[in-house]
Amino acid sequence: MAAMSTLPNPKDIKDLLDDLLGRPVTVGIADPAVAADLNRALVALYVDGSKQLTAVLGMDLPLAACAGAAIGLIPKGGAEAAVEDGELSPMIGENVSEVCNILAGLLNNQPGAPHMKLYQVHLPGEQAPPDAVSRLLALGARLDLAIEIGGYGSGRFWLSLAG
Repeated sequence: MAAMSTLPNPKDIKDLLDDLLGRPVTVGIADPAVAADLNRALVALYVDGSKQLTAVLGMDLPLAACAGAAIGLIPKGGAEAAVEDGELSPMIGENVSEVCNILAGLLNNQPGAPHMKLYQVHLPGEQAPPDAVSRLLALGARLDLAIEIGGYGSGRFWLSLAG
């Protein structure tokens, strides 16, 4: 029987984002997502080699804007404008999609577990597949975090393993 993937711990997420964004990142526990949270959230889907859904990541609009701006060295005002507009600019959207891609490395933490890779990113305002949204709302193997990116702002992060 193959090993099961496990959720990364919050410190690993903090350390990866610290290094990736070149800024201090604070991570704490947050409330789980509710359906209304996901209306304006980024939803990233991760799959195994047979394209089976293995994990779903969500970021609220403020966190997606801050992460996308920070990695691209876009001033804080760019992230604030995206939140005010209710959508990410194409550049911030592309940047935060790359953050999601890099976060896949934290999902591949168990020897013998299926290798996961980023499959799709649905930016805030785009319709994510119902099964992915359901996965983010379900109880089970999940991580709900409040993340603050130094000099940019904060938001909520949700990660749920499918299975």
